[in-house]
This record gives sequence, structure tokens and C-alpha cells, in this order.
Amino acid sequence: MEIDARKIKIFKIRNRRGYAALCLNHLTEGKTLFETYERMTKALRRSKINVKSTVSNLKQLVTSSIA
Repeated sequence: MEIDARKIKIFKIRNRRGYAALCLNHLTEGKTLFETYERMTKALRRSKINVKSTVSNLKQLVTSSIA
């Protein structure tokens, strides 16, 4: 199965340093945007889900709230 990289939602963790990413019931945390994105792609790969595209600017994935 393949998904688009834009399905990954990254947000700033309140009251903590760092970011978290949410995608298809996977939740990962990291200190930087890049680390958070890489951990999410690794978690998805473990579930046999490939991210088919890359994002040139990771700030495009950052959301202010989770919908």
C-alpha cells in the first residue's frame, strides 16, 4: 500500500519540546521536524505502507490543530 506524504500531520507538542506526527493510527515524536518525519516513515514501513512522494518543505505538513 502507498500513501501520499501529505497525509502525515505534524504538530507542535504543547508544554513540551519537539513535534509529533500522526498518520493512519501511528503516532511518533521527535525533537525536530525532520526527525519526526523520518520516524513516521519508518513506522509506516514496518506496517508495509510506503510513502510515495517526498515533501520539499516539511513546514507544509505542520498543522495547528488535529482534525
